[in-house]
Amino acid sequence: MQFDEMGQSTGKVLFLLPGTACDYQTNFGSVLDAMAEKYHLVCVNYDGFDGSGSIFPDMLTVTKKIERYIKENFGGKIDGALGSSLGSSFVGQLIQRQNVHLDHGIFGSPDLDQNGRFSAWLQSKLVVPLLTGFTKSDKKKAKTREKLKGFFEMDDETADRFMACFEKFSPESIKNEYYTDLLTRLDNDIHVDHTKAHFIYANKMGEKYLKRYKKYFRDPEIREFNMQHEQWLFGGEKYAAPVLKAIDEFMATPV
Repeated sequence: MQFDEMGQSTGKVLFLLPGTACDYQTNFGSVLDAMAEKYHLVCVNYDGFDGSGSIFPDMLTVTKKIERYIKENFGGKIDGALGSSLGSSFVGQLIQRQNVHLDHGIFGSPDLDQNGRFSAWLQSKLVVPLLTGFTKSDKKKAKTREKLKGFFEMDDETADRFMACFEKFSPESIKNEYYTDLLTRLDNDIHVDHTKAHFIYANKMGEKYLKRYKKYFRDPEIREFNMQHEQWLFGGEKYAAPVLKAIDEFMATPV
């Protein structure tokens, strides 16, 4: 596990938790400088995605390591944690387990899927080869690059950086991450005193996800954005600026 601290030493502490098959440098690279101007950032790379040669074990084992770091370095309490996509599952677990305290849990366009073991196994068998296979040849890379540019409005550099993650990380780590995320459970109507759940809702994902956010968390604050899944991290300033403003407002909300 890798925990890199940067930004304002006296600022509010905000953990950044990347999504599927990503390190924080790729996932949050377009907004790190802007966020570091305001917050004391703790940027996390999970086992299997930290360059150490380790393999991602499972979601709960990694959650426990994040909890331990918060206890050892911040007395068990932080101002906030922002999870991108799958990273939001860690935010949900940190809130639900109550082994540490977050004032603000910020969920970035999560799907919050939950499945039984067979369904999770079947999905991982179908999806993971696709995730790890679209960079196997120059032809596939070129086709994938154009899809990313069209769907997320990425530029060439961002698309290449994103695709590189699926080349440099172990397929076993990607499989374990994807599979165990589907098995990681959230209760309905989660509520913890003095913790506020905030959601970045990308409305092009569809309303079924909006219903999940309201199912799993009591009275969440939901901000709707006209964008694709986590497009604020990949689609340029016109998408990033409104979401960064919302994050600042989330972090300033009394709890």
